[in-house]
Formats: sequence, structure tokens, C-alpha cells
Amino acid sequence: MRAFTAVVNPAAGGARGAAALGPLARLLRAAGAQVEVEYSRGLDHAREVARHAGERGRVVLAVGGDGMAGCVGGALAGTEAVLGLVPAGRGNDFARALALPSEPSALAELLLHGDPRRIDAIEVESAVHGRTAVLGSVYAGVDAVANRHANEARLLRGAASYYLGGLRAVLGWRPADYRITVDGVPYERRGFTVVAANSGFYGFGRRIAPDARVDDGLLDIVVISEASRLLFFAVMRELRSGTHLRRPQVEVVRGREVRIEAGRDLPYGADGEVEAALPVTARVLPGALRILC
Repeated sequence: MRAFTAVVNPAAGGARGAAALGPLARLLRAAGAQVEVEYSRGLDHAREVARHAGERGRVVLAVGGDGMAGCVGGALAGTEAVLGLVPAGRGNDFARALALPSEPSALAELLLHGDPRRIDAIEVESAVHGRTAVLGSVYAGVDAVANRHANEARLLRGAASYYLGGLRAVLGWRPADYRITVDGVPYERRGFTVVAANSGFYGFGRRIAPDARVDDGLLDIVVISEASRLLFFAVMRELRSGTHLRRPQVEVVRGREVRIEAGRDLPYGADGEVEAALPVTARVLPGALRILC
């Protein structure tokens, strides 16, 4: 029987983390599994707890949103430890990409008896933060600004925080001049954002990269070039279905490594967390993580 360590972010999901874990933990324990719960004091502490649990041979459960999933999964990338996700955040986009069940009994069955699958991770390198690893995507532009606004929206939850954050970001956005280098090939573009996607989803269910696969050893680099704000809002609506790829302003390049630079100070985000300012390099880590999905 498996032994689990649940790493809970009490801040990201608020009471949702405990609410999601409680019924699941009871089902796991009723089946004979060991379940210990660790509350993180921040992302660095969560990484430390996850690594220690993995070294002890325990299945590590990331309880929270995409930030916690990327943090804990990134900490385990390159090891033989096994990750499980307990979606309890606002977006839960990586869990959505893996088609994880949300009902506690179905998720418990997967965690107890599912076979680990190898998936890719993303190594993120910047001058400020050095090298870390995440799971879903790295994005630099209006979406990172929107994500920052959403994280600061204490009075709003779920989709409302993303919608309001996106509206504030787009209304105040000036198109940026990007230099994007994919596997050594440079591209000069002016526009709204550059996204290096391992997963197809980001930003609360938006299909930014519909053809992205978490186990193909490649990143889908999506560039949304300069357009009127009205057209950009149309593109944002089309992200729900993935039909934005038909627009000439949307370009996808696939590769193993991308470096994103800009002509002015711009933030970048990774798995729901806004990290720092450009430049940033993202490179795929093929098959780096074992996950129950």
C-alpha cells in the first residue's frame, strides 16, 4: 500500500485545500494507506518538503492550484519520486490537461492503484532566480500582468479574478518588441505575449496551445502579435475553444528551448506564479517526472 505526503498551500486555495484533501485523505486511509499532511510556509518550503518526502519513497501530493502543482512537481523533476495532484486552486489547468477526476472516490482510486506515467517538465532559467522547474507553461507579456492582477484580487475567486485581471492588463497594455530564440533560431515579433507551453491549458481553462502534449519532448511556443484591443479580446474568447490558432496574428513554433527577451521591462510568469522580469529561458526536460494520471 502506498504512503502519501500531502503538501498543502494554505494561501493559494484558502479553505479549498483543506476541503479538497479531507474527504480524499479519509478514503486513502480507509483503504489502508498512510497519509501525512504538511502545510507549506511558502514555495521554497514546499519544494523542500516535497524533496524530503520523495527521498523517503512516499507519493507526494500537491494540494492547491497550478502554482503548487508546478512548485512540487518541479522539485521532483529529475528524481524517481512519484507525484499526485489534488486540484484545489482557482485555475487547476495542469490537472485539466491531464484529465484528472475531481470526484474524491475516483481520485482516490487513481492515487491508490494507478501506474505512474512519465511526463515532461520545463526548466526555467533567469538571472534573478537561477534554475527552477515547473510543469505547465512560461508566459511573458499581457498574461503575466493579468496573472499578477488576479493574484492580488483578494476579494474575488475563480474565473472572476482572471476576467478582471485580464481586463485591467489589456486596457493598460502597450505592444512589446520581443526577441524570441527557439533552438538557436531568432524571431523578432511585436505584440501581446509569448507562451512556452508544455500543457495545452493556462489562465483558467484557456486552450492556449491545443496541440501541446506533456510527453512529446517539445514546447509549443505561442506568439500573439500586435492587434487592436478589440481583436485581441476576440482572440481571448477564442482561447476557450482553441480556434484562435486560425488568426494570422497567432503563430506557433515548436522546439526544445526558447529564450524570451523584450525591448522593455516585462514580467514573466510560470504556472500561475509571476516570478520576475525578462529575459528568461525555458527548456523542456523530457520524461523528467513520474506522475499518477
